[in-house]
Amino acid sequence: MTTVTLGHLDNTLQQASAAAVARVLEAYELEIEYVVATRDDMVEHMRRGDVDLFVSAWLPDVDAAFLAPDLGMEAFGQLYRPAFGWCVPEAAATGIASVAQLAGEGCPIGREIVTPESILDRVRQVVAAYNLTEAGYTIASRPDAEACDHAAHVLAGGLPEIIPTWQPSFLHYGQRLVQLDDPKGAFGAEQDARILLRSAIKGDMDQDLLDELDELTLGNKVVSALDHAMRFDGMSADDAAEAWQRGKLLPR
Repeated sequence: MTTVTLGHLDNTLQQASAAAVARVLEAYELEIEYVVATRDDMVEHMRRGDVDLFVSAWLPDVDAAFLAPDLGMEAFGQLYRPAFGWCVPEAAATGIASVAQLAGEGCPIGREIVTPESILDRVRQVVAAYNLTEAGYTIASRPDAEACDHAAHVLAGGLPEIIPTWQPSFLHYGQRLVQLDDPKGAFGAEQDARILLRSAIKGDMDQDLLDELDELTLGNKVVSALDHAMRFDGMSADDAAEAWQRGKLLPR
């Protein structure tokens, strides 16, 4: 086997994660062909056998559809641990440490919650669990790219606004966010970011390569740094992955 098709979703975080995995594949002298798509389109690519490896599936919940029996994919490894949460800029936290405090009288946090469309249902779930509509909170759903730009603006200015987001992400680089506690468990379960392998080609893959991929751990901190490097430092995914591999991405 000399060529591998490597699939990932069409966002910088997943692109960066795939590039880090690609460094391992290249060390085994494999040529890589990328398949980049939305979640719905990726399901069709998998069904057609277009994807040998996929990086990365958030399991057990977010990307459960990728493990449907008719797609012929199996999961292994654990690259990082995605977790959904509500954050506020450290400069604006002013004693707010929990979602339960947001409904309190005199809470300094702004009442409009700007959310990416892709996580709207999760945000609604949290608002309902803590009766935040009654406390005057409203949800402003925006396209993901626009909402991410807004979140970056809020973080840069230390503005008193809620930032609903998955971790890892570029927003978590530099530890300038305070993640709010969720005593009611409304954020949902932490996920495992795993590699998917097309079962039909497992026998053709180098076992040492599979073992190395199975043991590969990026971690949330590294993935956040990769995402940040692509968004703000002008790096391509390959450049960011190389910087990480050479120990130049994160301050020591």
